Amino acid sequence: MPVTNPQITIIVGTQWGDEGKGKVTDFFAGESDFVVRFQGGNNAGHTVVVDDQVYKLHLIPSGVIYGRPVSVIGNGVVINPEALIAELAYLEKLHILPRLMVSDRAHVIMPYHIVMDDALTGHQGNLAAGSTKRGIAPVYADKMYRHGIRMVDLLEPDIFKEKLEKSYQFNKNLIEKVLQGKLDETLESIYNRYLSYGQQLAPYIKDISSILYAAYKEKKSLLFEGAQGISLDVDHGIYPHTTSSNTAAGHVAVGTGVSFRNIDRIIGVAKAYVTRVGISPFPTEIDGSQGDALRDKGNEFGTTTGRPRRIGWLDLVQLRQAIRVNGLSELALTKLDVLSGLDKLLVCTNYRVDDKSLTEVPASLATYRSAVPVYETLPGWGSLDSSIPARGYNALPENLRAYIRFIEDSLQINISIISVGPQRHQTILK
Repeated sequence: MPVTNPQITIIVGTQWGDEGKGKVTDFFAGESDFVVRFQGGNNAGHTVVVDDQVYKLHLIPSGVIYGRPVSVIGNGVVINPEALIAELAYLEKLHILPRLMVSDRAHVIMPYHIVMDDALTGHQGNLAAGSTKRGIAPVYADKMYRHGIRMVDLLEPDIFKEKLEKSYQFNKNLIEKVLQGKLDETLESIYNRYLSYGQQLAPYIKDISSILYAAYKEKKSLLFEGAQGISLDVDHGIYPHTTSSNTAAGHVAVGTGVSFRNIDRIIGVAKAYVTRVGISPFPTEIDGSQGDALRDKGNEFGTTTGRPRRIGWLDLVQLRQAIRVNGLSELALTKLDVLSGLDKLLVCTNYRVDDKSLTEVPASLATYRSAVPVYETLPGWGSLDSSIPARGYNALPENLRAYIRFIEDSLQINISIISVGPQRHQTILK
C-alpha cells in the first residue's frame, strides 16, 4: 500500500518518457515543500493542464504551477541559461513567479554543444538516438572530460574565461577538424553573452545540496521529478538509443548531492500504451491507421520538439525492468481515456527471439532488434463519463478495471494512481 504523507517521494518514467510525469508531479506538488529536478535538460518537456490552461515546461519542475513549493534544479541537470531565462519570462507572462533555486554545480550548455550535437547525430547515423539537438550529450561529455562550465563559473569572470578557453578550443577542433562541421560564434561573443546570463540568474544560483539536506533534517516534504524514462537511461536503456543521463530513481542522490536513507515512495509513471520520440527498435510499435488514430487522439507530439511520437501497445517487459531498476513502490497509469472505444487491446507479456522467450529487456542490441512481441488480447471498453473521476475507481468500466488488474497481477505491483484525462482533477486514487 502507498505510504501516507511520505517525506520523500520520487516520480520517474517507466517507458521512453512522455508518460505523463508532469501531471502526476503537479498532482502531488501542492502538498510538497520542495519539488526537485535531478537530471536531464531542456531536451525534456512536461505538460500540465489546470483549469483548461496548458503549461509547457522544460527545465523548471512541474510543481511551479502551485505557489507553495520551492522549485529546485539540481546539479544533475544540464542548463541552457538562455532557455531558463526564456522559461522564467514565459511563467511571468502567466503571472507565475517561481520560488526557484538552481544548483551552483549544475553544468551549462554552451553554443558549441548545440553545434556539436547536430554534427554528432549525422556521424552516428543508424546508431543515433534521435537527438533533440539541444546539446545534451556534448555537455555531459564535457562534464566527464572535466573541462565543463558550471553555473557558479558564470558568476566568476576570471575562472569562467580560463575554463571557456579550454572548452571552446577543444570543441571547435572536434567540430571542424573531425566532424566537418562549423562553429561560427567567437569565444569573445560567448564569454560576454554568458556573463550576462550569469548576472540575470545570480539570484537563483545556490548550494542546493546543503539546502535540501537542511530541509530533510527539518522534516520538510521533498518531491523529486525525473525526466525521460527507463528505456532512455544511459546505463539501463536501449543503448545507444538513449539520453545522456541516468533517469532511474537511484540517481536522486547523485543529481542533488544528498543521500537519503529512507525513501518512502517511488512512483513509476506509465502510459496505458507506449510512445517513443526518436530512433531505436520498438517491439510493440503500431503501424498504419490505428497508430495514427491513437497519436491524434492522445495528442502525441513532443512537448519540446513537436515531433510526432511513435505509438505502441503496452510493453510489460519494459515495465518489469522499470520496477526492478527503480525499486518502484507503485505505478501511476495515465491516458486510459485515449484507449476508450477500442474493441480489443493488446498487451505485450514477453518477447520471442528465435525459439527463446524473453521476459527481461536484453542488453544485446542485436537481440533487441530481433525481438518479436508476444501479446495477450484483452477486451476494450466504451467511452468514459466525465463524472467518473469524482465517483472514483469503482465507477470505471469493468473491462478497464480488468485491464488494470491484468497489469497488476502480471507485474506484482499496485497501480495506485489512474489518470483518465489531461486535467489535474481527472485523476483517481485507488
